[in-house]
Amino acid sequence: MQQPVEKEWDLTIDPDMVRLLASKARVLSAAVNDDYEDGKEHEVEFTEEAGDGHHHDGLAEEEEDDLTEAEFRELVGDLNVDEAAELVAIAWIGRGDYDADEWNEALADARQRVNNRLPGYLLGMPMLGDWLEDGLQAIGVTSA
Repeated sequence: MQQPVEKEWDLTIDPDMVRLLASKARVLSAAVNDDYEDGKEHEVEFTEEAGDGHHHDGLAEEEEDDLTEAEFRELVGDLNVDEAAELVAIAWIGRGDYDADEWNEALADARQRVNNRLPGYLLGMPMLGDWLEDGLQAIGVTSA
């Protein structure tokens, strides 16, 4: 893990927002991991005697999962360009793509990534929650 650097900049994005997004990303990641328990990807065996053995409350289950993702997408979509670029730069630093002392370079590259597909890009990062927390720590933002 990288050593925190002395903070030489002010973030536009509120660190609490970054932590909230990290938390939502962890919930979404955990939901995906539960679906693929034991390396099985929804394997289904069909026999002549098989009926519909899946019982649930209809869309209520699905809405709960979708709500967290929808909230994540909405929160990211509501960020301004500066906040969104900082969020990406923090994730990249947490992932190890950049060192904390390369903040300006990471931020410049992140600005090129900011577009309407940003929520999907971020959700495609398998450890986004951890990387956001690690990135905050690396740039010297301590826990609240």
